[in-house]
Amino acid sequence: MADVSLKHVYKVYPNGTKAVNDFNMEIRDKEFIVFVGPSGCGKSTTLRMIAGLEDISAGELKIGELIVNDMEPKDRDIAMVFQNYALYPHMTVYENIAFGLRLRKLPKDDIHKKVVEAAEILGITDYLDKKPKEMSGGQRQRVALGRAIVREPKVMLLDEPLSNLDAKLRTQMRAEISKLHTKLQTTFIYVTHDQVEAMTMGTRIVVMKDGFVQQIDTPKNLYSYPANKFVAGFIGTPQMNFFEGTLLKTGDSVAIKFDNSDAEITVPYSLLYKAKPAYLDGKKKVIIGLRAEDISLAKENIKNSKAVIKVKISHKEELGSETIIYGDINMEGDGYGESPTRVIIKDGGERDFSAGETVEAALNIEHIHLFDKDTEQSVLPRVPEFNDVECEVKDGKLSFCGVELELPQAVKCEDLKGELLIPTDAILFDGKWKADVVSCENAGGVNLSALRLNGNRLYAVSTEAVESKSVKIGIDFKKITVVSEGEEKISPMPQTNGFPCKFVKKKTRELAEVNGKMKKKKIVRFGFEIGDAFFETTDETSQKIFAALGIKKSFTAALRMECGADNLSVSEVGIAAEAVRTLDYGTEKYLACAVGDNTVYVKTDKEYSGSICLLPDLAQVGIVETEREIKII
Repeated sequence: MADVSLKHVYKVYPNGTKAVNDFNMEIRDKEFIVFVGPSGCGKSTTLRMIAGLEDISAGELKIGELIVNDMEPKDRDIAMVFQNYALYPHMTVYENIAFGLRLRKLPKDDIHKKVVEAAEILGITDYLDKKPKEMSGGQRQRVALGRAIVREPKVMLLDEPLSNLDAKLRTQMRAEISKLHTKLQTTFIYVTHDQVEAMTMGTRIVVMKDGFVQQIDTPKNLYSYPANKFVAGFIGTPQMNFFEGTLLKTGDSVAIKFDNSDAEITVPYSLLYKAKPAYLDGKKKVIIGLRAEDISLAKENIKNSKAVIKVKISHKEELGSETIIYGDINMEGDGYGESPTRVIIKDGGERDFSAGETVEAALNIEHIHLFDKDTEQSVLPRVPEFNDVECEVKDGKLSFCGVELELPQAVKCEDLKGELLIPTDAILFDGKWKADVVSCENAGGVNLSALRLNGNRLYAVSTEAVESKSVKIGIDFKKITVVSEGEEKISPMPQTNGFPCKFVKKKTRELAEVNGKMKKKKIVRFGFEIGDAFFETTDETSQKIFAALGIKKSFTAALRMECGADNLSVSEVGIAAEAVRTLDYGTEKYLACAVGDNTVYVKTDKEYSGSICLLPDLAQVGIVETEREIKII
């Protein structure tokens, strides 16, 4: 079996349309991965690139240890099941399943054994002598699956295999495919537009839209922690309710006001600790998301809730064990068409409701979702990006959360009062301030700790789980931002340096031993040219450039080499630069350098001035084609 790795994979058509944009994913052996999204989102195109039925415009695709970008589909050790079954109508079921094995010229006894085993697994032993036209849709799909599994592939690819079946048969076949995955213990990659299929089958789900990956996560995490409004609305039935409104923090509480209605509730700030502070000013518009099952009409829930709003009921759908109730929080709204005030409620059906009736509804704020109105990205993330706290700078010292510290030379600024933004990965666990550990959770592979520093809540991420009840913390000064009166007074040091470059071919003659004699031999070297500096690269990197751009365009395309400050060094040879100034961050020093019109940063403990040369670690650099912003490496 095998892992599947996709790194910076693109599909760009000749007219410039990006069908798939910078797809990155590591699929582990034996996983059941589901690609889901609306038509045209790029899910089938990605699957076809894995299968070898579509060329990869840029990026790297590996199956196991092999890079398979240019490998023929038949050599990739994959099997694919299509939406339309793709069976040969003139052949029996036995012959359809055996066809691929016969092409590979396996012995007849081996073919028979594999076909019979597959038929037993799929429950189609009694149909081996029938032809496809004599079978139902579900039975035909089993035959298509049988034809795939007899190959014993490293990876099974399934492109909307159930979309032609009726609802009952789809439910049955979902269970059959899940059982098949358990039996075969191989990697499954499954494409569907049906979120119910995705949620019930996948160990992880890739949600796509307009060629971009929106989120990759487990079904439970996609449902509970959607990264944006699209994922929130796509996952879950019925879809999530979306209202527009504002949040105003006052002391230890937050007032949530729903636009275009009289609805307003007040909740403890402790429920919204992770909300980005910029959205708590009562002015910035947010989208408030609540699932239908998190809004209750039960009298007991309303009695015990402090988050109650009024809803005017418009109509309902009786589903037997539950009732879907539609209404509006705007008493003038009709509750039928989608609007920022329409509400959908999943009710147990204990009470009967009439159209036009106004009722109270209790909101489960513990399951609230908040999104930016413009970007539609979550502003209540599972893993917060920043801690936003009030601060003061006076006489070169920074005060926040009840602590005071000397600002290092690199971030010295004038006296001010403002906001301090500390990224969660900028809180270090080797400082001098004691903080209590409130909680620690593993959030999508990241250990997120909630800390209390002098009564103030902070979040920090770490590679290891924090198991103690208290820790000593500090901050990484090169990552912080201080804002005062709407202006950045302290800015973070850029994490990535960019160098405009070209891919070039150089021909030289070098002495080499030929038949025991030293002779000059023609040598061709490929590499990247930045100014007058040339950096020879490996054959593997060269092949990636050729694969992404084509041989001719590789030597004319404008490229950008990206390199972190820690992967750049001062050297006797390399990229010509001018040392501008040394940035002292206390425990680390960085040199700001001018390269043409750009400023780049390099980590160093030495002092430099005037002209110097910079040497990137080629094993750690990225290469971007600037015209289409495609990351090739």
